Amino acid sequence: MSETILSIKDLKVNYGGIEAVKGISFDVTEGNIVTLIGANGAGKSSTLRTIAGLVKPAAGTLTFRGDNITGLDPTGIVKKGITLVPEGRRIFPDLTVLENLKMGAYLRNDDISEDINWVYDLFPRLKERSWQAGGTLSGGEQQMLAVGRALMSKPKMIMMDEPSLGLAPLVVKGIFDIIKEINKQGVTVLLIEQNANMALKIAHDAYVLETGRITMTGTGAELLANDDVKKAYLGKG
Repeated sequence: MSETILSIKDLKVNYGGIEAVKGISFDVTEGNIVTLIGANGAGKSSTLRTIAGLVKPAAGTLTFRGDNITGLDPTGIVKKGITLVPEGRRIFPDLTVLENLKMGAYLRNDDISEDINWVYDLFPRLKERSWQAGGTLSGGEQQMLAVGRALMSKPKMIMMDEPSLGLAPLVVKGIFDIIKEINKQGVTVLLIEQNANMALKIAHDAYVLETGRITMTGTGAELLANDDVKKAYLGKG
């Protein structure tokens, strides 16, 4: 039986006087794809940013592979084996594709050539454009590069914040196929996504966030078939 890789207990996140996350608890099972769905402002990005060490929690405990990671800075989080593909991709536009990938391995002291080849196998388009500046890539190619850069740290768990945002439907399908392939190769995935239909189709486990609270849980298939979820989140995609 698979074990819990990440455990979130009573997490609260505040921005000034605004409570963005209101005491949520959930687990991520190792080897699974787990998705958080919900409207804008539900607390999804705040949750991921807190796990990534970009935001300090107001309360609660984060445990990863048995270690308490609550309040660690981003470098400490990456060292533990968690990496984030941020919303909006945030690649380095003036660096080449290859240089962007090398930036993802900035904490490593070992040979990274095998992992660069792995990323190129996942994304042949990046190999074709390895010497091209990141900022000149299409939106879909930049998303591939953001994912590839995150994989260069050899994470145990990769978090993705709205990977389909602003992409054409055909490109979106390709991104979700890659998420499934990354997971198949042993990387746990924690995904937040407004395209709930696509996210739930690939998710093992899913949680609905509404105004900072988890209001529904189940497998991806269960939430995909739930009438309340259909009405609220599955009108598109």
